[in-house]
Amino acid sequence: MGDPWLFIIGMSDHSADNLPPASRAALDAAEVVFGGPRHLALTDVGDRGRPWTVPFSVDAVLACRGRRTAVLASGDPFWFGAGGSLSSHLEPGEWQTFPAPSTFSLVSAHLGWRLEEITCHGLHAAPFAQLRPVLTPRARLICLVRDGDAPAQLATWLTEQGAGDATLWVMQAMGGADQRVRKTTANGFDLPDIVPPVAVAINLPGNVGLPRASGLPDDSFAHDGQITKRPVRALTLSALAPRRGETLWDIGAGSGSVAIEWCLAGGHATAFEQKPNRVVNIRRNAKDFGLTHCLTVVEGNSNETLVAHRAPDAVFVGGGGTAALFDQLFTLLAPGTRLVANGVTLETEALLAQLHASRGGSLLRIELAQAEPLGRMRAWQSARPVVQWSVTL
Repeated sequence: MGDPWLFIIGMSDHSADNLPPASRAALDAAEVVFGGPRHLALTDVGDRGRPWTVPFSVDAVLACRGRRTAVLASGDPFWFGAGGSLSSHLEPGEWQTFPAPSTFSLVSAHLGWRLEEITCHGLHAAPFAQLRPVLTPRARLICLVRDGDAPAQLATWLTEQGAGDATLWVMQAMGGADQRVRKTTANGFDLPDIVPPVAVAINLPGNVGLPRASGLPDDSFAHDGQITKRPVRALTLSALAPRRGETLWDIGAGSGSVAIEWCLAGGHATAFEQKPNRVVNIRRNAKDFGLTHCLTVVEGNSNETLVAHRAPDAVFVGGGGTAALFDQLFTLLAPGTRLVANGVTLETEALLAQLHASRGGSLLRIELAQAEPLGRMRAWQSARPVVQWSVTL
């Protein structure tokens, strides 16, 4: 255990008299105690108490290094709590943790839900749009929210997403003497007098959510016509083979649709786009899909901006593929990086054919046609062929 100076103490919503002996001993031995006003009041630490700064920062705690310091947190400090924020600045052995049952555990126990079958979300400072990727038929969610107004706002957002029939449980001060649980629906939300700390449990109806197959409808995205069309996008994502936690460079991103779907698969992406109006669309799409935390947008010429960014696991060149760009990529990218490039012009097609001949991989010509009206009849309307080169470096 080393010689820890920092003690991170989890609390349920009741007085310090209910703390386990080890947690109580760590609290009593602390020279300084950090926490929210509610926790400081519950523990009655007097002059030792230091409220968290607003906006939240761990700097004041780190400045106490070498003094016996306690941090009070709700429930499990390493589940949407201060524990992870602090430990990233510390060496092993500097801290000791005394967890308590999390709000997620208390809520699931009250409702009889299997915790492993639901998703848990901390929305104190995050937009509700971050829930969009997990809106699926009959899914169950537990959300920690920032204040007493947030449950009604969350209900409105759910209704706007087509989940107005969702059942909601608004759960206050779980585990404490003031615990309160009320049930309603998203489109019928009318609960008054909601006081934090508050969580919202959600049981979704059966007709919501994004399809998880690659290739969302084109009208799901804001775009100016410069978008990798749905069938080609599905083939592109199949070639890119996204895996959770991996990073994509989307070069010549247009609407950012490929980067968006990569992030929906659990990855991170950087979208490079030099046209300002398209940058606006990419940022709008990232916001609408709740992906601003995992999609970075870089405006400017990709030849000048690539080197400043974290090396990717995969690269998609959707526009502006030139010999100079590929030469730069071959210099920057590590062995094992997956590279996929699409081209519609004769010049790009010739370049991709040369790259295939010299570096191998797969060269695919995609020709699609869609039925369109022709007078009183219908006929096939062909789209421009797309040539796709994919290779693992």
